[in-house]
Amino acid sequence: MQFGCCSMLLLINVILILWVSIVRGQVGLCDFPKINHGILYDEEKAFFPIYMGKFFYYSCEYNFVSPSKSFWTRITCTEEGWWPTPKCLRLCFFPFVENGHSASSGQAHMEGDTVQIVCDKGYSLQHNESTISCAESGWSTPPKCRPSNPQGKCGTPPAIDNGDITSFPLRAYAPGSTVEYQCQNLYVLQGDKRITCRNGQWSEPPKCLEACVISEEIMEKYNITFRWRERKKLYAQTGESVEFVCKYRYHPAPTSQPFRATCQEGNLAYPSCEKDTGGYWG
Repeated sequence: MQFGCCSMLLLINVILILWVSIVRGQVGLCDFPKINHGILYDEEKAFFPIYMGKFFYYSCEYNFVSPSKSFWTRITCTEEGWWPTPKCLRLCFFPFVENGHSASSGQAHMEGDTVQIVCDKGYSLQHNESTISCAESGWSTPPKCRPSNPQGKCGTPPAIDNGDITSFPLRAYAPGSTVEYQCQNLYVLQGDKRITCRNGQWSEPPKCLEACVISEEIMEKYNITFRWRERKKLYAQTGESVEFVCKYRYHPAPTSQPFRATCQEGNLAYPSCEKDTGGYWG
């Protein structure tokens, strides 16, 4: 009986020493780790709180992952608590962007990541944002570019250099409306002369390409003249070819451009001739 009494006193003394050590912070204890969207392995076999040095493993629910991206992640009880801090982060899959594009298309991102999106002309993200973020509930904004102008109306048709529309301009045009362009004299229209209003934006307008003006001074400078004497006009439209020859008593220079030149948007590569000093007449 005396031995049992001593054993009981010894046990009480150990418990008291342990309690004092805990109060003084000499022994670390960890409570049950609450992990949002996570599951602790073998939790039913443990009694919480537990002592420092004890470790467990946890895994995350579908569409969530631990910071280490491991299926099972180990956490250890330390003086400061669980290390590393157990957490499950959302995984957000980034799909193809409708009416836009992004370098992140087809990739998966973790909670906290930000993705840049570039919308097509006439489209924008919700609230006119340019980025979206992966949050616990998923993407902060759907990765979808929507028409900037829900009514689909267009404003005044875009202006072009050296040309204009053939009708009186209006302030607003209904979806599906069309207008036509024409160029000023000597300019050549490149592209579709008709543009259409779609989703609040006009389609690409045409261009008016500049003609090449051939003056007497230019031909005098290069010692050239028209190959065909019946040619009288001193201009060439873009894409039109002009043939030259050397003036009397001149011959082609060694570095001359071809004598058949084509006008390219106001630019013409002129051939050149030099004076004949060896009896050759061009």
